[in-house]
Amino acid sequence: MARLISGIAELVTNDPAVDGTALGIRRDAAVVIEHGLVAWVGSTRDAPPADTHVDAAGRAVVPGFVDSHTHLAFAGDRAAEYAARMAGSRYDGGGIAATVAATRAAPDDELRALLRQRRAELRAQGSTTVEIKSGYGLDVEQESRLLRLAREVTDETTFLGAHVVPPGIDRDDYLRSVTGDMLDACAPYARWIDVFCEPASPHAFDLDESRAVLVAGRATGLGLRVHGNQLAPGPGVQLAVEFDAASVDHCTYLSAADVDALVAGGTVATLLPGVEFSTRSPYPDARRLLDAGVTVALATDCNPGTSYTSSMPFVIALAVRELHMTPAEALWAATAGGAQALRRTEVGRVTAGAPADLAMLDAPSYLHLAYRPGMSLAHALDTAD
Repeated sequence: MARLISGIAELVTNDPAVDGTALGIRRDAAVVIEHGLVAWVGSTRDAPPADTHVDAAGRAVVPGFVDSHTHLAFAGDRAAEYAARMAGSRYDGGGIAATVAATRAAPDDELRALLRQRRAELRAQGSTTVEIKSGYGLDVEQESRLLRLAREVTDETTFLGAHVVPPGIDRDDYLRSVTGDMLDACAPYARWIDVFCEPASPHAFDLDESRAVLVAGRATGLGLRVHGNQLAPGPGVQLAVEFDAASVDHCTYLSAADVDALVAGGTVATLLPGVEFSTRSPYPDARRLLDAGVTVALATDCNPGTSYTSSMPFVIALAVRELHMTPAEALWAATAGGAQALRRTEVGRVTAGAPADLAMLDAPSYLHLAYRPGMSLAHALDTAD
């Protein structure tokens, strides 16, 4: 069954062939969807007949947001920790233990319901592709359970046993588990492996430990991701580039050598400004990265401790206001940039043959995503037959 969406005031395609810009904008546009795919894109006046018709009535349509970094598989909350941080407490990663305890105590059905609720919340704000990490189980049984449940709502699952070292556990013993029996149990449910490479934190992993995690994950056939350079300058960015990781996330504290490495490599720098907003930390220098030619993505890092938001429009608004990105750069980073961070070529764009992952805005232009922060402007379109 073919469905026509016409009367689109502004259609962002992310196809530079349309108008010579990265966003590839069409005016007074139409899209035909068939069998869950984009079958045709053009002007409303040239639109072919279809079985059903939706009038966008002058609204804008953009590619569905690609949220390439989330931690949705958890129970409990850390609202008290947030309040303490707003009163001056410093974040160092230690609060993760509280989420681990709550998550371990939650039965499968509770976690499954929470995952589905959060996934629906993302779609309601325009996100059509989402990555979900483990990392709140921190033992063989719990980490594999989180990934098994996350796999029910997304194919983009990431094993993050190397999130922090659990209290009371020997570091060397834990690392052997992450790179051994825990990895073996989790790999069937994961597409990626990630490591929190942050020598500045006593809870996270240093360079040698992070290298061991990536070596083991690569040998198991998993794609590579890195949390790097969030709390202080460190080796995470250059380690990610060395291993050709798909993405290095946070990138708050960068040296000139880090930027040069990102320029020369194929690793995407994924920025997570919701974290800086929620921790009162310095924002990453997106302008420096973009001007150097680094590919930048934006993601929510939705998690209970440091960025409890699932709103990509909010992240876009933060990126424009605080990271000094243009609205066009921020939207591209939240769609095509996120797709590159997941090494997906078929999402984050609106072209014939691509999945019909679309978000409609209750506004005439994508500019309103940054212009009207805090508003529920975006929602993913139901394009199923």
